[in-house]
Amino acid sequence: MKITKIEIYRLSIPMEPFVIATGTMDYAQNTFIRVHTDVGLYGVGECSAFPMIVGETQNTCISVAQGFARIWKGQDPLDMDARLAELHLYIAGNATIKSAFDMALYDIAAKHAGQPLYKFLGGQRREIVTDITLGIASAEEMAVKALRLKEGGAFALKVKLGKGPQEDIERIRSIRKAVGFDLPIRIDANQGWSYDGAVEALQGLEAFKIQFCEQPMRTYNDHLLTELRSETIVPIMADESVFNHHDAERLCRADACDYINIKFSKSSGIREALHIAHLAGEYNIPCMVGGMLESRLALAAKVHFAYAAPNVKFFDLDTCMVGHLEDPVEGGVQYKGYQVSVADNIGIGADMKEDFLNKCEKWMV
Repeated sequence: MKITKIEIYRLSIPMEPFVIATGTMDYAQNTFIRVHTDVGLYGVGECSAFPMIVGETQNTCISVAQGFARIWKGQDPLDMDARLAELHLYIAGNATIKSAFDMALYDIAAKHAGQPLYKFLGGQRREIVTDITLGIASAEEMAVKALRLKEGGAFALKVKLGKGPQEDIERIRSIRKAVGFDLPIRIDANQGWSYDGAVEALQGLEAFKIQFCEQPMRTYNDHLLTELRSETIVPIMADESVFNHHDAERLCRADACDYINIKFSKSSGIREALHIAHLAGEYNIPCMVGGMLESRLALAAKVHFAYAAPNVKFFDLDTCMVGHLEDPVEGGVQYKGYQVSVADNIGIGADMKEDFLNKCEKWMV
């Protein structure tokens, strides 16, 4: 089997403005690819650039994708080791666009095997229920929205924080008053606090039954995570601090986190995500699968991954539920309330609608 051509699309999905500690997004700046072969099979991949976290933009993803396509043309897509090694030799970093190409290879391989991706990965179905994310706003606005989400059947709230510690405490206080204490609340500071601010915020939040706090500080403060854990009973989840299994091992060895958040946009795709989940499991550190602003296509790949990674215990697969104003996907992840699943179609089981792609800027290599 040989790769004959690769399609690259600027997949801009309009969305309601979404605010976190590091910025505001008003559209999902995604990239979509199709890797075609000479036997009629093709694989799909999607990534979502979040520049304030990964250092990549939609434009850099598209530019690098064209370079990747040129070096893959004429090559065997089933030789995954060689193909993925070529990407890392071509350019350092750029995990986000690499994840789309990694995803497309896995889609081809699973289709070639005639299996859903999770079965190709050796996984099995299990129940997955996602949380739902609450962007930063005033305490009053967040409380109103939190109550509306609870009344709509939310399983757990993931609340974005990372501004002033006292303001953040008031946000959670207002939310707890609105929803009570039965609904799990996870918080995500997106690196927004200093060490002292993290201590102040987390100690002030202990009374509000916080399930865990994602990424309280900048990654250059990773050496302070172990000390921070000794200052609070709120469990710490590493997110931006873990891009690959080397990062995971460094934090696990240092006893620096309680959990790890795995995202394809950081890990460069499914292969490295599986490596992180396995390594964390060896240290008895459970993981979460999360994302940026992917559509239901990339989210489907994440469900397949989660079926194959038993150490993934938490699920943050709501990215297309937090304000996407258009759904460009055929097939893909399915939602029943907050329960998440995929069908048993071969491969990832998703593609983009042609009428949506016809409106997108396109490159063919």
